[in-house]
Amino acid sequence: MPLTFNYPTSKESLLAGYASLPRALSFYSLSIALIAAAFFLHESLERLLGDQAAYLLFAVPAVIVAGGLGGLGPALLTTGLGIFVGMFFSGEDYSLTLGQFVSIGAFITLGAGMGVLGDRLKQARSAFAASAELLRLREAHLTSILDTIPDAMIVIDDRKLIRSFSSAAERLFGYSQTEVLAQNVNKLMPPADRENHDSQLRHYMATGERLIPRNGHPATGQRKDGSTFPIELFLGEMKTDDQRLFTGFVRDLTERHKSEARMQELQTELFHVSRLAALGEMASTLAHEVNQPLTVVTNYLKGARRLLENHPDERLADLREALNKAADQTLRAGEIVRHLREFVTRGTTERRVESIRGLIEEASALAFVGVEKKNVQLKVQLDSSVNFALVDKIQIQQVLLNLIRNAIEAMADSPLRELIVSSAPCEDNMVAISIADSGPGIAADVASRLFQAFFTTKPYGTGIGLSICRTIIESHGGKISVRARPEGGAIFCFTLHAAMRSEPDDGE
Repeated sequence: MPLTFNYPTSKESLLAGYASLPRALSFYSLSIALIAAAFFLHESLERLLGDQAAYLLFAVPAVIVAGGLGGLGPALLTTGLGIFVGMFFSGEDYSLTLGQFVSIGAFITLGAGMGVLGDRLKQARSAFAASAELLRLREAHLTSILDTIPDAMIVIDDRKLIRSFSSAAERLFGYSQTEVLAQNVNKLMPPADRENHDSQLRHYMATGERLIPRNGHPATGQRKDGSTFPIELFLGEMKTDDQRLFTGFVRDLTERHKSEARMQELQTELFHVSRLAALGEMASTLAHEVNQPLTVVTNYLKGARRLLENHPDERLADLREALNKAADQTLRAGEIVRHLREFVTRGTTERRVESIRGLIEEASALAFVGVEKKNVQLKVQLDSSVNFALVDKIQIQQVLLNLIRNAIEAMADSPLRELIVSSAPCEDNMVAISIADSGPGIAADVASRLFQAFFTTKPYGTGIGLSICRTIIESHGGKISVRARPEGGAIFCFTLHAAMRSEPDDGE
């Protein structure tokens, strides 16, 4: 933005004249005082100097001072007063001889010359003051610009010493300008980068080959507290006859890097969401298609059971019991498929008041089918103060089944195989259900990603089991988490809404 100056109007000139009137009167008063001083000095020294003490000689310094300080007007006033006092009050004989005419003429010429010279000096002083004011305004304007720009500005010389440190640089690095002036600029860099910077500058000073580009050079800065942060450096150079200065504009890239990281996370999440959407569509299709053969299988099992009922052979009793269990589990599979389809298509479930003990016992029985040989010790520790929860039974049993089976698999190589399923009340009328194992535990970096879709630690895992568990629990208004077990192993915990047995459920 260029500097502009408004020239004063005639009214402004008049006001300026009034403002300078006291100063002008002071110069005229000075003229009178100087002549008076010259007169009294002449009278005081006349006895010592005799007739040689010409009064005008004493008035000459007064004329020089008045003209040099006040200009033409005070110089002429001093000259006139000097002649008037010399002719009428000094006691000297001014009979207007040729010599007196020459003295008076020389005195008048001196006064006029000093007045002209004084005016020129005044003009020179005014011009210098105007230039100084213009320079001050430009410097103030430049300072305001440098204080406004968000990038830090640092000026160094060819010895790598800091010559200027802007306000933005003070805010960015935490140093005040007085702390870094005449200090090596590598003070603002991590120790590992200091020698490299010094060698690059020495190379440039010796060969003229620039190793650091002028624009957009990535680097690392170090604050006063020792913390480091990414920066982008823009360099400029100025040469004079006796020195070379380098100007660097430093831009903090911390927020940009954070934004890029957030964008990367968002892209990853969008990718996961798209895969989940495809998975939901596939699940809805599978639920529709699988439900029909499950119905047929159930009908065949029921028919086989009725055929066996006509044979009283006791050896067939175990077979009939197995068929009954197979039919029950086929019906359960159909219910799971139906609930999955409703959850995917509508996002809602039918919730009822269910016994927490019943949920855990049924899920545990299913989870231990075929794993008795693993010698897992199951302990169920339930708090008697909270016995019921408002849940979709099928979905919560699937969550329990998934977590219990994961715990059993985690303890496959552990010498101690202890599985503890417990419940406890928590705030906001919730109940917490925990599944603790004595396995190897879960690393902190893995735990933070464990519930993300398609993330798995198993060689042949799909990475959607725990993600579905989290979705189910969050749809119930609860939360699911994992933490390390103090004795070794891991604890998975999720919360549900506690309920009283007399409370109504969503299905009623």
